[in-house]
Amino acid sequence: MIIKNGLVYQEDKTFVKKDLYINDGKIVEGPEEVTDKTEVDATGLLVLPGLVDVHSHGAVGCDFSDGDMEGLGKILTYERAHGVTSYCPTSMTIDKEELRRIFKAMGSFTESGEMAHVAGINMEGPFLDVNKKGAHLAEHVMKPDVDFFRECNAASGNKIRLVTLAPNVEGALAFTRELRDEVVISLGHTAADYETSRQALQAGANHVTHLCNAMMLLEHRKPGLIGAASEDENCYAELISDGIHVHESMVRAVFKMFPGRVVLISDSMRATGMENGTYDLGGQQVTVNGKLATLADGTIAGSATNLYDCMRTAVSFGISREEAIAAATMNPAKSIGVYGQVGSLTPGKRADVVLADQDLKLVKVI
Repeated sequence: MIIKNGLVYQEDKTFVKKDLYINDGKIVEGPEEVTDKTEVDATGLLVLPGLVDVHSHGAVGCDFSDGDMEGLGKILTYERAHGVTSYCPTSMTIDKEELRRIFKAMGSFTESGEMAHVAGINMEGPFLDVNKKGAHLAEHVMKPDVDFFRECNAASGNKIRLVTLAPNVEGALAFTRELRDEVVISLGHTAADYETSRQALQAGANHVTHLCNAMMLLEHRKPGLIGAASEDENCYAELISDGIHVHESMVRAVFKMFPGRVVLISDSMRATGMENGTYDLGGQQVTVNGKLATLADGTIAGSATNLYDCMRTAVSFGISREEAIAAATMNPAKSIGVYGQVGSLTPGKRADVVLADQDLKLVKVI
């Protein structure tokens, strides 16, 4: 396939008018390497890498924590149709036996049809601070357990790419030092102060779970995890830019505080792509009204939007189109170690391509 005359997004965050060549599911250098000469006219369109969502629980009535692989297939089909071509299904803090079951089921999952590619699993719970549990059930929160993590990872076929850890709970530093070369340690769901967060980052953590949410506020005398992570040039920060979880002013501030290190995520739940109503999230009832999803006590519980819409929302908040695209493609791929395969439109990578108009309205997923 040859995508003709499009404005192709580059790794330096610029657009260049050029043709893009695809052969056997990979991007190639030139037309001489293309077997199928089918042409797609992209005149006037932006040619983007497929988006990479590293933190999402579900969509279209399904949730990864259901342990239903048919349901996961429906999620992945929805995500690809909405421009997300690489995806990390994300678990909740649920019963240990249930976690074992869903990770084991994932170990035998096979992608097919028009699905997003599974780039790895995000294990958001259960190693959290119960004081910042958010929408996670307190009864299933547990101390960091290296053996349990490795058991779950092995059951999944070693697919876990990210694990959330509260750095202020007992055993967190030892957990980080032991596993930092096996999985990305993401700090979150924590009341950790600046010093504790800084120690965890120095020990090998290099990611933050949904920055600003489920953590201490950024204060001038108590900068907490946000302050510590902003100073670590190796630390990526997830951000839910749905217009609900983080105020637009803070979205702009985060892009300045974490230059080149913002990872836009959806944190979507099963209500995404569905009508308003009541849905389950990790064993709790969530009421969804538009983009807003809340528990009975008013706690914001995941989002009801997808990553592509979050990217467009970031642009509407004043983030440059180029930076917002990077935060939904290159940065997440880099953050979980898959940038060699996805995240940009360079020869040798997966041919995950999105065509959009000048306002980033989705036109076609290739």
